[in-house]
Amino acid sequence: VQLQASGGGLVQPGGSLRLSCTGSGFTLDRYPIAWFRQAPGKEREGISCVSSIDGSKWYKASLKGRFTISRDKAKNTVYLQMNSLKAEDTAVYYCAAAPRRSVYLDLSELSKPWRYNSWGQGTLVTVSS
Repeated sequence: VQLQASGGGLVQPGGSLRLSCTGSGFTLDRYPIAWFRQAPGKEREGISCVSSIDGSKWYKASLKGRFTISRDKAKNTVYLQMNSLKAEDTAVYYCAAAPRRSVYLDLSELSKPWRYNSWGQGTLVTVSS
């Protein structure tokens, strides 16, 4: 069971990036999937998660409207579309999958990193001019 996060890079303020989280060895559609980020010197924080039951989504309040999480079942991939990027969005971004026993948890619980037991390696996003 592996997750591969990709799509990070250097982008100017106001720009966009789309991160990808691809699964191997398991079907992402059956698991709650979340994106987290960790900036230097800061704790890892939840950005967004998507339910495996009904596709409902949760977003960190301050990011709602700029970030969008989506699934592509055919590609076994979960995306994070990030628009209007700001310098404070600079961080390493991680995707993670929660265990099957977590599928009925409320999305507010699924926003917490300790609910996840499978993590991708992280992809660096740098927003700078």
